[in-house]
Amino acid sequence: MFNNKSIYIFSSIALCLIMLASIQWGAVSITNIQMADAVKHFFQGKTPSSIYEGVFLQIRLPRVFLCLISGAILSVSGVFMQGLFRNPLVEPGIIGTSAGAAFGASIVFVLAVYLPMDWKALVGPLLVPLFAFLGATLATYLVYMISKNHQKTSILSILLVGLAINAMGLSGMGFMTYIARDPQARSINFWNLGTFSGANWQQVFIVLALLIVVIFSIFKFIKPLNALLLGEEEALYLGVNIKQFRRKILILNTLMVAIITSFVGVIGFVGLIVPHIVRQLVGSDHKKLLPMSMLVGASVLLLADLAARLLLAPSEIPIGIITSLVGAPIFIFLLKKKLFIKSDA
Repeated sequence: MFNNKSIYIFSSIALCLIMLASIQWGAVSITNIQMADAVKHFFQGKTPSSIYEGVFLQIRLPRVFLCLISGAILSVSGVFMQGLFRNPLVEPGIIGTSAGAAFGASIVFVLAVYLPMDWKALVGPLLVPLFAFLGATLATYLVYMISKNHQKTSILSILLVGLAINAMGLSGMGFMTYIARDPQARSINFWNLGTFSGANWQQVFIVLALLIVVIFSIFKFIKPLNALLLGEEEALYLGVNIKQFRRKILILNTLMVAIITSFVGVIGFVGLIVPHIVRQLVGSDHKKLLPMSMLVGASVLLLADLAARLLLAPSEIPIGIITSLVGAPIFIFLLKKKLFIKSDA
């Protein structure tokens, strides 16, 4: 039986090895010597001396970093939402965030041709992320406002309204797909399944800033989340302001899911499965659960992206297909195991 320290060390080493493999392997393989030369030339202010160095610096490296950070953020988001709702079946996009982002992105894919050229030139490649972020934020805001009843907001009402807003967002995306031409519909479907193929350094720096915010928030949220494990009444007795804490979690979760989804599309099961796996390793204490979820989530998404690039190389499978294909059976297994244990008890 491994102790927690051994698990942290093993997870950190595994993450480093997976990250190295993700950088090296793909449609174009990159050697350690080529990576070292690329880094040396970069710090010397020289341009890449070969196509391999260019692929490493401008394509592979930002993709790996974006994937790593996205996996960590989505996993932490899953822990936050499951802790807030006190339900292990909740995933980060349950309150309409992912569906709203998908609807916002589909609007750009279909109707971007009608936008003013000056506006498109000003926004540039951030047009899809911008609309996706606005769609995610609007959807989550609607969930929160509709679920309020006499200045009070219950967990159950947020969950139920979130399901309704999710359905509306998916219907809107379905309508956009219906009126789209074939190339536009293909773009919507590919984006809706998630991809890191468009990763760049600008996106990496944005999600890195988000990760720093998340890490600082983790230290503040550990005690309230642990208190909520006992129930809302017990958390109130322990000094947790439930209403204020719920608002903070929902705002931060919206920011996390909206930014990640706006850059890479909808990626399912990571925020749902990773917290389940980590609980089997370190338990439900959020002091251990949150940092371990970051490590495992980063490794899981890196592995999924590596599989997406290698299975049909040089073509690429949308990463959402990989995460769903692997995540669904794991989730069913964990769910059956939990139910079986409860029935025996």
